[in-house]
Amino acid sequence: MKPSVFEYHRPGTVAEALDVLAEVGHDGKVLAGGQSLVPLLNMRLAAPAHLVDVNWLAELDEVAVDPRAVRVGALARHARVERDRAATEAVPLLGQAIADIAHATVRNRGTVVGSLVHADPAAELPAVLVLLGGTMELASAAGSRRVAAADFFLGPLESAVGPEELATAAVFPRPRAGSGSAWTEVARRHGDYALCGVGVLVVLDQGLRIEAARAACISVGPVPVPVDLTDALGGQPHDAADWAAAGRLAAAAVDPEDDIHATAAYRRHLAGVLTARAARAAAAHAVSLLEASA
Repeated sequence: MKPSVFEYHRPGTVAEALDVLAEVGHDGKVLAGGQSLVPLLNMRLAAPAHLVDVNWLAELDEVAVDPRAVRVGALARHARVERDRAATEAVPLLGQAIADIAHATVRNRGTVVGSLVHADPAAELPAVLVLLGGTMELASAAGSRRVAAADFFLGPLESAVGPEELATAAVFPRPRAGSGSAWTEVARRHGDYALCGVGVLVVLDQGLRIEAARAACISVGPVPVPVDLTDALGGQPHDAADWAAAGRLAAAAVDPEDDIHATAAYRRHLAGVLTARAARAAAAHAVSLLEASA
């Protein structure tokens, strides 16, 4: 199949793009990387009357690193962020998760912000933003606003971006000192959507005991599922913690459904196993970063 008829817009500035979006409202869709939108158009699961192509807006194509966060503009491709050493050193979880997104050809074109706006419950980056406590920057002809990750993902393929708004950037805060992270997932084939994926952040104190730990799981609910693991791991040695207890906590927190790819029971099992595995790896990562900075 091919897309239904639409009117194509190619604004030359962000202001022009916002004016177009204000005019077309619910009838418009924004095209950036297109790795999610174009298949939906071809299958006619989406049929906008207007397509607003923002690929010519150079001011949105940036990755900025500062002492507090990594800010990723709306046109920064997955591959660019993955190869940006300053960004992945500041927020290692970004690089860890992006490496599992689809295939290299998709990452060469797909955008970080586009993936977040698409809000697929099986996508990696929404969980990363939630786990880090990040924010999305949205703009419209009426002004701009920031939306916390916890409030941004509303349901499957549903985000807080309004019909007249353009998501201009995502902000990923740097983890605090003593933090380590890990991402792990299981898919039926390399590059497929994950049957379950888990990111974990672990914070160690000066005695290398676990001070705090939290996880975010994908493909086990309509939005990324955050889980505080501190009750299961807090105060324990980084190399001898009760990882299985963390896994049980995560398995109890998720509420997956049966589908053609996996049963709910299997996804819940994966959430527990992967959380335990990622928590152990995140603690080891924290130790390695502390040793490197000593």
